[in-house]
Amino acid sequence: MRIYLFVLLVAAAVTFLTTPAVRLLARRAGAMTAVRERDVHDAVTPRLGGVAMFTGVAAAMLIASNIPFLEGLYDGSRQPWAILAAAGLVCLLGAADDKWDLDWMTKLAGQVLAALLLAWQGVQLVSLPIGGVTLLSSRTALILTVLVVVVSMNAVNFVDGLDGLAAGVMAIGGTAFFLYAYQLTRHASTTDYSSLAALITAVLIGTCLGFLPHNLTRARIFMGDSGSMLLGLLLAASTIAVTGQVDPARLSGADLFGQFLPILLPIGVMVIPFLDFALAVVRRIGSGRSPFHADKNHLHHRLLSLGHPKRTAVLIMYLWTVVISIGLLLPLVLSPRPVVIFWAAGLLIALLITFDPLRWRSGRHRKETNVHQA
Repeated sequence: MRIYLFVLLVAAAVTFLTTPAVRLLARRAGAMTAVRERDVHDAVTPRLGGVAMFTGVAAAMLIASNIPFLEGLYDGSRQPWAILAAAGLVCLLGAADDKWDLDWMTKLAGQVLAALLLAWQGVQLVSLPIGGVTLLSSRTALILTVLVVVVSMNAVNFVDGLDGLAAGVMAIGGTAFFLYAYQLTRHASTTDYSSLAALITAVLIGTCLGFLPHNLTRARIFMGDSGSMLLGLLLAASTIAVTGQVDPARLSGADLFGQFLPILLPIGVMVIPFLDFALAVVRRIGSGRSPFHADKNHLHHRLLSLGHPKRTAVLIMYLWTVVISIGLLLPLVLSPRPVVIFWAAGLLIALLITFDPLRWRSGRHRKETNVHQA
């Protein structure tokens, strides 16, 4: 665990320290986010934050390759380098979009190319987690791999609409996925706790934590497509590493839930981005537009329309991610009764906070009034 935490801290530190330089680069290159009608920010803000995030990813993975505990992941395997190369490709693609606003077909082609690079180098779904069922053909495996990677990248991209939202959601969800991947590895082997999925997820978490101080309320820089697609690709790669390469039956024996968890947990981690992505695609196709046509009806827009301030809207989406991610992990360590209690209480609290913003705002207003009077 300490090695993964060290790699996480390397990714966080490098990302944090390089972000100011990237912000300056974005200003000089003209990679700025203008204030558009559909946007919720009110000032022109630099993009290209994903470049700093990729720097953190690259530094952490290069250092990890020289750590004895993790050397086995790199020896004789091209998968870690394939993930790093694909991450660099989507970062470059996103940076080009941050600067020149590429059309959706060009971005989609680049995303598919990155997914094919992963699959070509072995980061590919080869089995379903339910009883280790082998996929029907290599073509099916390839198509499913590309689909998972492309959908993940676009889901994170779609949800990146408020200061600190995408980075925070991915850090929270990534933490849950890291704990699962690490626990799965410990049960799979009594001598070797190294895991590609745990490594990639630790790097993802560190990158998000390093970027968040620059991206919270009144963000000084946005991650842009270069960052959102990078995060989506990293989570997809770690998901594939768990789902396609490790038999989850080793973790939970005959427990049916354990068999489905490699499918359920990534969905839970990405529930907010996936839901936003699915609703946007249905909404736009239903109105006769491209699924990549931007609008002002994302989940964060809807929270704002309910009366939530921006910061509260972000915290609400954090809360939903925490409830679902932890709720999916708890059956591995607790009996059904406390798990049901957690789900009931967590969902009730999340629903009350989400759909009753006036009470929370009025409570905060009364508190602020009392402070001023004092």
